[in-house]
Amino acid sequence: MGSQGAQQGVRGVGAGWGVRGGRLAVCTAVVLCATGLLGGTATAVQRTPAPTPSPGGDARHLEEVRKEIEGLYRTAERATEDYNAAEEQVQLQQKKIVELARTIDDAQRRLATLKRRAGALASAQYRTGGIPPEAKLMLSTDPEAFLFNVDLARKGQQAVKGVISQLTHLKSDLENYAQDASRRWEELEANRKKKDDARKEINDKIDAAKKLESRLAAKEKERLRKLEDDQALLAQQKWLDSGVLKEITNKASDQGKKAISYATSQIGKDYVWGAVGPDTFDCSGLTLRSWQAAGRTIPRTSQEQWRQLPRVELKDMRPGDLVIYFADASHVGMYLGDGAIVHAPRPGRQVTITGAGSMPILGVVRPDGETAG
Repeated sequence: MGSQGAQQGVRGVGAGWGVRGGRLAVCTAVVLCATGLLGGTATAVQRTPAPTPSPGGDARHLEEVRKEIEGLYRTAERATEDYNAAEEQVQLQQKKIVELARTIDDAQRRLATLKRRAGALASAQYRTGGIPPEAKLMLSTDPEAFLFNVDLARKGQQAVKGVISQLTHLKSDLENYAQDASRRWEELEANRKKKDDARKEINDKIDAAKKLESRLAAKEKERLRKLEDDQALLAQQKWLDSGVLKEITNKASDQGKKAISYATSQIGKDYVWGAVGPDTFDCSGLTLRSWQAAGRTIPRTSQEQWRQLPRVELKDMRPGDLVIYFADASHVGMYLGDGAIVHAPRPGRQVTITGAGSMPILGVVRPDGETAG
């Protein structure tokens, strides 16, 4: 990470955790993460945030605004993962439809070839006057010619049966292909609609959140930002108070270090919904690219990462693992060690570092099955 990225990382820690006295320890962890050298987990410094000085009425008003804005962004984030899933399905179905079209084209060429063969057989029979092969055998007076004709007739009958059988099966296959293509087009259109609906919901919720925030004066916006940070810190403090870090002592694997190095080098880049880099990311886009940089392909969305990747107990968590948040698995961050994650938070924010316990944890998954180094 360059000096600018490192400074952004420090700001991310300060904003996400609200740590002052323990900033040195956390920043050391960030530098180790960025260079791929983070190995263990130290005890994070704990500090309760001072309450924001504000008149009671204003504080209540800002808290209500914070909750409303947070709710809007949470809805937008859920819709973003729905959009990502629909987009992935659209791309997959488009690929399958192309493959199916090639299969149908190949089958139609084979059908045309078979029809030509069937036509040639019919023409041959016409040239013989349409006399059945069995009648020709009976009329033959030459024993050798008789045996030759018997063999020829048998082969001719087999050829006719073979062509008829292939034509029957190929026509049946083409009917099935046509039905399959029709079904896939319907699925494609359904997923396109899901994607469009999700896009509309995302834009509506983000616009509503921005509109709410735009009504605030500059000082109120600053206090709102601090209120968000304080809420995250309180949640982190509660998580730390549970003693969870005492049990988390595992080290990152070699691939985990590479994934961490990539993720932390993105600190300061904007969150953009549906983005997978290299200049902007959403939450699952960041984890996807980070593990791709480490040589692992993982699912696109946080829900599929939760569903498909191996799950590990919180006490067995190690740097590089993915922490899945909220009951609907709509957010994901990468564990760095020392009780911290790197993640792409939401629209209007940048990739940053925050406390792993600053949001409700659903569980932990491990893209890398290797033994920790």
